[in-house]
Amino acid sequence: MIRANKKSKSIPQIKALIFMKAYSERVPGKNMKKLCGKPLFHWILDSLSESNYINEIIINTDSKEIAESATINYDVTIHMRPKYLLDIDSNEANQIIEYDLSKTNGEYFFQTHSTNPLLSADTIDRAIKKYFNNNFDSLISVTERRKFYYTMDGEPVNHNPQKLIRTQNSKSLYEENSCIYIFSRKVFEKNISRVGNNPMLYPITRLESIDIDEPLDFEIAEFLMQRKNTFNQ
Repeated sequence: MIRANKKSKSIPQIKALIFMKAYSERVPGKNMKKLCGKPLFHWILDSLSESNYINEIIINTDSKEIAESATINYDVTIHMRPKYLLDIDSNEANQIIEYDLSKTNGEYFFQTHSTNPLLSADTIDRAIKKYFNNNFDSLISVTERRKFYYTMDGEPVNHNPQKLIRTQNSKSLYEENSCIYIFSRKVFEKNISRVGNNPMLYPITRLESIDIDEPLDFEIAEFLMQRKNTFNQ
């Protein structure tokens, strides 16, 4: 359950948005697939429910099974996906967000994915505080990469091949990892996008940015989760 009694007076109420489909091309039924003993999507719901600042969790889904599992185990709001959104590519998240915002009130939103099982409540809360304590119009989580990158044309992106340096001294690049998006209704309606014109990049660890996209990702996430639980005992 959401810990409503711990909401901060200095942080406005913020609603979480999650999208889940019954069908997955690479990992059939992945949202209901068991990860360390419970459905994959339960892990992110645990973290959102433990957040001090999330006051409502909204799940947009086309699956009655997911909706039933979520409502039995968590305090959530379900938006069953309308027919006109069923064929939309999962990458077209802004159209789903537009629908969800039309069905709820509130000014601030936190969007994440069910496929980020290692994202913690502490990281969620730190990101929310960063967003509200700065002057950026949105926030996206990123993963720092310190490698030498090239385009397919052989053009170096972040280094000079004529000057050999250690990778740890190379210029960092930041990968959008799709774990966290924070934005206001006003910014979304202006841009029809969860990312505004002046976003804050919020680095999180590679561990927490693990995304379940292929069968091997399940095995990796389960190994990391079991290892994490062993260290916490």
